[in-house]
Amino acid sequence: MADFLKYLGISKSTPSPSPASEEADFADFAGAPDPSPASVSPVTAVTGTGRAAVPTSATEVTFTKWYRVWERTSPSDFYQEAVVLPLIIVLVGLHIWGRRKNRRIAKRWLKAHGQALEQEYAVVGFEGRKPPTIDDVQSSGLAKATAADEVAVSDNILKEKTAQEFITYATGRQNVAFLDIRLSLFKRYNPLTLILELVMSFFLESVRAPAERMEATAYAFDGREKDLVPVRSKQDQESQDSRFKGTQSGYDGFVWAVVHKECMRYLRDDRYDLSLTGTKDHAKLPIWATVMSESAEITDLLLTPDLIKAVESAGDDFEYLIITDQPLDKPIKLNEATPRKRLSLSIRLPASESDYSTTHALFAHFLRLPDALAHTAHFRPEVQRKLRGTREEELRKLRKADEGEKAEERKLDSDRRKKELRDSRLKGMSAEEQRKFLEREREKGNKKQEKKMSRKA
Repeated sequence: MADFLKYLGISKSTPSPSPASEEADFADFAGAPDPSPASVSPVTAVTGTGRAAVPTSATEVTFTKWYRVWERTSPSDFYQEAVVLPLIIVLVGLHIWGRRKNRRIAKRWLKAHGQALEQEYAVVGFEGRKPPTIDDVQSSGLAKATAADEVAVSDNILKEKTAQEFITYATGRQNVAFLDIRLSLFKRYNPLTLILELVMSFFLESVRAPAERMEATAYAFDGREKDLVPVRSKQDQESQDSRFKGTQSGYDGFVWAVVHKECMRYLRDDRYDLSLTGTKDHAKLPIWATVMSESAEITDLLLTPDLIKAVESAGDDFEYLIITDQPLDKPIKLNEATPRKRLSLSIRLPASESDYSTTHALFAHFLRLPDALAHTAHFRPEVQRKLRGTREEELRKLRKADEGEKAEERKLDSDRRKKELRDSRLKGMSAEEQRKFLEREREKGNKKQEKKMSRKA
């Protein structure tokens, strides 16, 4: 009966105890709390494509000293900037002022001498002569409009090579291939460099004091018009032959100069051509000027009254006038000693525009001097022999030096070949043969040394 009631689930039964092994396996989890489901906040229903707005809480931003610059700084923090910024402004201002000042000086020189260049040369400047306009031709006629004294001098004649150097170029004249002019001015845009150069020139004799000067160099044709003047067509060639047929632009090569005595020392050190001349004072020249010449006859021919008057008028602004056919630097090879006839003039620039009147006569004399050389610089045979002898002596020294260099090169080449032959012979020998060979070389060297010692004794 009990079994039947148990089968029907009506009977009360006591639970059977669990085994000890199962309780031991889950003892670590006995005190753990029961897991609870995560709470999900309700989402507002969204209609269409829009989303529900979520309110945000607006908080006020608190500004600290990091944002308030006037609270975390003081004027003492800007002492360095207060010194550096004015210095930069001053340097930039001096740079701009210096460049503009140099341009004004260059234009002032061009205004004073541009007319003389236009009168003597067909093409002045890198852009050439400015042609007359149609209005000028209609008002004054073609002949007068194209006259040299009526053509305006353009400011573009001078080219600014650097901030303190301006150059120009002229060509299209009889007896002169071309003319180079360079204006060297103070480095006003860089006062520190200018002051340093002045100080160094005061303490060191080898450093030349900075000065504003004009240096002009005219290169003579010397009878080579056909080689130097370009020809575009056969018709131009025929016209050129007819134009140069009766001209004689060549003259005897020589070195002659009139220099200021203050410039004589560095000219002798810097220029090789003047080292061939002798220095002698001339009674007609001022006491501060002297003549450097290869012959007294050359001085008598070139030192004309017009040149003496022009040098006296220039005064201390005059530096030198040089006529030469030798290179500036001492030639090392024979091809460097090729004669190149040229004329050089150096004049210091005056402080004001009105002072250019003192150097006008000297500059004009320099522009016309190639014509005088082509007509009169043909000396007696005795003078020519003296000039030729000086140049042949210099060429002889160059040939001797060149032969010495070639002989040294031949000796070095011979020694190199001998060494290669000796090394190749030693490689083909056995150890015993090499030892005997080296002993024979040592004996020969000792015998040569003994002979030298006996000769000296």
